[in-house]
Amino acid sequence: MLRLTWVQPEDLLGHELRQAAQDGREPAAVAARWRAAGGPDAPARAGASPEPVSRYLRLLAEDLLDELAELPSRLAEAEPTGPAAIRALCPDWPGRAPRPGAAPAVERFEAAWLGRAAGCLLGKPVEKLPLAGIRQLARATGNWPLSTWFTARGVPEDLAAAHPWNRRSAATCLAENIDRMPEDDDLDHPLLGLLLLRRHGRGFTTADLARLWLDELPAGRTFTAERVAYRNLLLGIEPPRTARHRNPFREWIGGLIRADVHGWTNAGDPGAAAEQAYRDAALTHTGNGVYAAMFAAAVIAAAASGAHDVHACLATGLRVVPPGSRLARAVRHAVRLAGAHADFDTVVDELHAAHAGYHWVHAVPNIALIAAALTHADGDFTGSICRVVSGGWDTDSNGATAGSVAGLLAGSPAALPDRWTAPLKNRLATTVADFDGTGFDALARLTHQEASRP
Repeated sequence: MLRLTWVQPEDLLGHELRQAAQDGREPAAVAARWRAAGGPDAPARAGASPEPVSRYLRLLAEDLLDELAELPSRLAEAEPTGPAAIRALCPDWPGRAPRPGAAPAVERFEAAWLGRAAGCLLGKPVEKLPLAGIRQLARATGNWPLSTWFTARGVPEDLAAAHPWNRRSAATCLAENIDRMPEDDDLDHPLLGLLLLRRHGRGFTTADLARLWLDELPAGRTFTAERVAYRNLLLGIEPPRTARHRNPFREWIGGLIRADVHGWTNAGDPGAAAEQAYRDAALTHTGNGVYAAMFAAAVIAAAASGAHDVHACLATGLRVVPPGSRLARAVRHAVRLAGAHADFDTVVDELHAAHAGYHWVHAVPNIALIAAALTHADGDFTGSICRVVSGGWDTDSNGATAGSVAGLLAGSPAALPDRWTAPLKNRLATTVADFDGTGFDALARLTHQEASRP
């Protein structure tokens, strides 16, 4: 039986009930009707419940999704999605920088691509595992605090059975079997972003991105908010409504993983980077899901300039996020924690306690963890990716973003430890046409071309 993930109405409803409670709506009455009818909770970690519900429950779920969408939110003023409203809440928005005479050196972009790939690859085997499982697996092989790739060698059988590696990644992402960068959506989307800029330039629209996806992105390689938005496009729903229609994942991490290319190509201009990231994220996300992308793009643009340390870069990112939003508050809290505790495990434990109500793929806790890891490691590459992956939640996506920032700060591939870059063999696997097998040096040159465009 095929149970397509991330689109079953009965599963979407459970996620939407949680999303409604988090974004300031009052879903209690709807939740009571759903439970009285025998409706299930949302799957805790998987994309679909194991068995379909009755036709009646499925139709009820669709009706209740639409009813939830109409509920007013008490957070609407503090967490808008429209670009003008976001700007109005950001009094310290970065001024538009004059277009620089020269983009950063190609080597800096290569370090960013390599950093993103290595951080992603480090996190892939333990994606979806609980925090306790990650810690136990690493400790069992003498790799704690985390300092290198995960391995299955030496892991006791009972521990391996209790916390199995991510099934999609175990064969390609453990120390004993890494052979180039395997396919992952955290690398596919930056490639699509590069294609977007090559075809449409800096003035691209959200509709341009939608058409690019339909042309170049297989539907089966989309997840959560991206899969729902893709489905909405096929139903004839146009952006930005694609992000809102029956899409309970619209504040999850998908917009964030598409932000790097907008920061890379706007070095020293975080405001422009955030504006581009907004137009990208608006296809699939709203509220804090959009802010996560804007924050990351601004941080990366500041890092790409080579003129700031990691702490200044993170502070720049907050300048493009509404200060009263949950995401801004979470980042400020995470940075404070990282500065107050020498033991990063303590930071992680406090973050998990503070964000216990969020799904493990939601943008708010994951951005907080990224900010904490970068702060605690002072921007060091190995420290940043190992801390963020050791903190759990969306390990591969978080490793990718932290690796991109720390790679930019390092400045060149030669500044990255060989144990992280050599196994990548300068090769990338991807489902994005014409990029499969491409080297990171070639991607850096293409990125440099886009960064140099007026």
